[in-house]
Amino acid sequence: MTKTTRTRDLTGGSAPVLGRRALNRATLDRQLLLRRSRELSVKDAVSHLVGLQAQNVKPPYYALAARLDDFDPRELSALLESRELVRMVTMRSTIHLHTAADARTLRPFVQDALERELGVFRAGLTGVDLRELAEVAREAVEAEPRTMKQLREALLVRWPDADPRALAIAARCTLPLVQVTPRGLWRRSGQVALTTVEKWLGPDTGADAETGTDGGVGAGVAGRSVPEDVVLRYLAAFGPASVKDMQTWARLTRMREVFERLRPRLRTFRDENGVELFDLPDAPRPDADTPAPPRFLPEFDNLLLSHADRTRVVPAEYKGRTWQGNFAYSVFLLDGFLAGVWRLVEDSGRGEAVLTIEPFGDPGRAERAELTREAERMLTRMTSSSDSSDSSYDIRFGAVIGS
Repeated sequence: MTKTTRTRDLTGGSAPVLGRRALNRATLDRQLLLRRSRELSVKDAVSHLVGLQAQNVKPPYYALAARLDDFDPRELSALLESRELVRMVTMRSTIHLHTAADARTLRPFVQDALERELGVFRAGLTGVDLRELAEVAREAVEAEPRTMKQLREALLVRWPDADPRALAIAARCTLPLVQVTPRGLWRRSGQVALTTVEKWLGPDTGADAETGTDGGVGAGVAGRSVPEDVVLRYLAAFGPASVKDMQTWARLTRMREVFERLRPRLRTFRDENGVELFDLPDAPRPDADTPAPPRFLPEFDNLLLSHADRTRVVPAEYKGRTWQGNFAYSVFLLDGFLAGVWRLVEDSGRGEAVLTIEPFGDPGRAERAELTREAERMLTRMTSSSDSSDSSYDIRFGAVIGS
């Protein structure tokens, strides 16, 4: 367990203080990044992590390659085909990969955030009744999966004077839409086509409620509400964390009262700035000096996006260096902290891949050797599922773009 100091809290008691490295190691442990899991299946890992960022097709695959000891991309792809995992808009109004159970319940949990997003497009929806829009959109996508272009065209028949983009956004915000396969499949992905979660998964019989080690969100567990379950699962995957951290992860407000209901069952800490942190009593909090091996993470990985204070992973001097305009780089960790970016260029026809590592600082010889070994492991794991039996790769170190 990590060593902590204590500080006087606002009620006159004392609360242990967790420094930046202690928070880093605790979060990495919850994220399966301090050591890869040998026990969790792909489905269990997705459940434990409360979903994976899936703005693009490949990130969930690389996210799990960094976290699971024996990960095979084809297993994740098969779970999408069998509809045990789905891709849909949830936290922060972005596409996430979820278990079927979480797809049914996390979407209603973040509905308030989606409705706030819809407010930005109200000017383009003058005269549009949102309930009727949801009915028209549902009929369209349940008749057959529709691309966003096809969905816009179907809605414009009813509201020809509305803004086409606003109509499509309204459909996405009012209906629980999932991306149907082949979108998201490993090396076979197609364009985005949408239908409702009910159409894709069938009636909710409760059969999905026992997914994963956390059992999914379900309808609440033994006297707990869905919000309480989500807070507990967030802490299990991202804690210790503040109320603002959790609200940042979900892009929700007014979660303080949920934490207060749970307070008697949680432990509390303070960070070095005095911010109150909550955690599960028996959750792992490794010593701050616990070694953290290098890890390669995809763009938009939730590790970097799920706290209001990101300094537990992102050093202040590197803030904003993983973005260029609307483009996000894939990143790597050294000693548990963001240390640079990486990019992979593949030539599927020739069975070749070049991975370029671009550190922010100047890693020493030992760190370069560790990064190279980790890169070799990742590439071997990810290219072994290629159709090419003689695939090869090259690992290079380069300068940081924009440095």
